[in-house]
Amino acid sequence: MRKRLLWVLGLVAFGAIQLIPYGHDHANPPVVAEPAWDSPQTRAYAVTACFDCHSNQTVWPWYSTIAPFSWVIQHDVDEGREALNYSEWGPGHEGGESAEAYAEGNMPLSVYLVAHPEANFPEVDRTAFLNGLRATFGGGD
Repeated sequence: MRKRLLWVLGLVAFGAIQLIPYGHDHANPPVVAEPAWDSPQTRAYAVTACFDCHSNQTVWPWYSTIAPFSWVIQHDVDEGREALNYSEWGPGHEGGESAEAYAEGNMPLSVYLVAHPEANFPEVDRTAFLNGLRATFGGGD
């Protein structure tokens, strides 16, 4: 009986958190401008590994509408766009930290790679992407 009550309470709580509006507004603002990528391949790598959080071209997976996943995803996209947004590029923007963060393994986030294994490039592609980021934005050896 107690186990059943816990299940019911858990389901009620899960249903209740779905009513919290944060994480349900999956807006993709218009693309203003992108960096002058050194090659289409570098841009393709960036689309795969970076654009979901660092552009206005986020692909929102089905689970991004289910709390609490929606909260985490919305937070990561909001933070990512604020830190660096490849869709709102303009004078004064610098992307040199992109190469550094990627080279140090800080990006993409580990949790992103779990849900998006295609962004976990083999070594040859990691090297090509890093070289492309450096060619596009400069930064580091």
